[in-house]
Amino acid sequence: MDLQALWLTLRLAVTTTVILLVLGIPLSYWIASTRAPWRPLVEAVTTLPILLPPTVLGFYLLVLLGPHTGFGRIVTRLLGHPLAFSFSGLVLGSVIYSLPFAVQPLAAGFRSVDTALIEQARLLGAGPLRTLISIFLPLSRHSVVAAAALCFTHTVGEFGVVLMIGGDIPGATRTLSIAIYDQVQDFSYTAANRTSLVLLSVSLIALLLLYARRNRNGAPSA
Repeated sequence: MDLQALWLTLRLAVTTTVILLVLGIPLSYWIASTRAPWRPLVEAVTTLPILLPPTVLGFYLLVLLGPHTGFGRIVTRLLGHPLAFSFSGLVLGSVIYSLPFAVQPLAAGFRSVDTALIEQARLLGAGPLRTLISIFLPLSRHSVVAAAALCFTHTVGEFGVVLMIGGDIPGATRTLSIAIYDQVQDFSYTAANRTSLVLLSVSLIALLLLYARRNRNGAPSA
């Protein structure tokens, strides 16, 4: 077992999940509550990573963050190093790639909130932020947990985006999925089997905890 790859994978998954919840909750709230004419465009852009092959997304991110673009040169000057082939680059790629897994369950949960409660809150003078914190989040907590579980497990199993934007640098960008690829390339099938079982176990445990919590709270199963 590549313990460095295991630790880096877990760190990447936790970091990505936290960032996606911070970004996804207000974005999903806006999607669920606005009637702006450009809402379909925002929804399409946030859903696009599901349809794009991971290598395509990884390739465009690699080009964007490279030294041949203005954005890439600005980031390199600010950070002192390029984002490509770094842990920070992995986080950025993972956040973009897993964005739909945060936004879609959150937006669905927010849309399910009774509109009468929202109108009452507005009549009582509650602003958008107060309404989000006091009504939407408590009533959509199952969706928040589901979004966190999906983002975490999806990030743990990433391969294409991670490989394209991070490469295969031990201790820096090599995740468990990359380690499995290396082990298969070296015909180390026993080691690849052990690493695959770890990934399978992490994903299964996360989903079991999610569904057990849902059933315990009496929520209908999907």
